[in-house]
Amino acid sequence: MTEPDEIDRQLLALLGANARLPVAKIATKLGIARTTAQARLDRLERAGVIAGYTVKLTEAAERNMIRATVLIHMRPTAQAAVLRELGRLAAVERVHTTSGRFDLACQLRTESTMALDEALDRIGAIDGVEVMESLIHLSTRIDRTV
Repeated sequence: MTEPDEIDRQLLALLGANARLPVAKIATKLGIARTTAQARLDRLERAGVIAGYTVKLTEAAERNMIRATVLIHMRPTAQAAVLRELGRLAAVERVHTTSGRFDLACQLRTESTMALDEALDRIGAIDGVEVMESLIHLSTRIDRTV
């Protein structure tokens, strides 16, 4: 697929703000035919630019959820095994490799501090994890994600 053009970027921005926006509304906002908007959506999906559609909860809806970032330093040869074990933990939403003092940054979401404590204990017990630091998210000030 070629790089998304300006209309594709505008279409993606509209979907980022409201993934349930009907194709007819997208077409109207972009000043293109509905069939053209649908064809662009289909092309972006086939090309893997659009991987899926999701629900973004408000902060109020997530008020009872505990979010944390866990920074992990591990043995250099342990990455595959550590990632495999992290993938088995329901509390782990995302894992990023990083540069600097830590090798991984894990985003966790749990329903309570007790569940977070349990998840942290399980992460600390993974063979290959040498040092971890957890940062509990208090509030979200800027969020540009979908």
